[in-house]
Amino acid sequence: MKVAQGVADGSVSLAFRRWRRQDVQPGQVFTTSAGMVRVDSVTVVSADDITDEEAQLAGWPDAERLRRRLAPEGETYRIELAYAGPDPRVALRSSDSLTEEDVADLDRRLERLDRASSHGAWTLHYLELIREHPQRRAPDLAELVGRETAPFKIDVRKLKNLGLTVSFPVGYEVSPRGMAYLSSTTRRR
Repeated sequence: MKVAQGVADGSVSLAFRRWRRQDVQPGQVFTTSAGMVRVDSVTVVSADDITDEEAQLAGWPDAERLRRRLAPEGETYRIELAYAGPDPRVALRSSDSLTEEDVADLDRRLERLDRASSHGAWTLHYLELIREHPQRRAPDLAELVGRETAPFKIDVRKLKNLGLTVSFPVGYEVSPRGMAYLSSTTRRR
């Protein structure tokens, strides 16, 4: 979160990570809470060679503190980062004018998620649950449906990727797009 915010506001352009194997590739783009972050380059470096200036570009006060926060094992990677634009889900979730084709497309996507699920159909149930309990803690919502918190949150993220929900520091809400979808769909609930 701190890195993503820094990349978005321009104060962070580097990250340093210690991994057993390279975890990101140049050109990869990540959707974060602060927008899209692109990996421009990845190189292996010696942790001892990290300068205070580089540490500051990674959001740390100095190189020594950054080095203390690196994982104890693996190679040290220097990752150049750039802001790649706003999170497209933000505009998507605000769009509450759905055409019949939009609704049909969402029906298909949600049905596909339901079919692929090992725990049965869940998409409409979760949307309705979130609508009924806005900004309720994820562990509380997960308990209501008899799921562990982590897999429940992964499923809600799938709804967020379709622009149907909004995440908050605590809990979720159904987005304007999600509300329009719930009003328009003829799928059985």
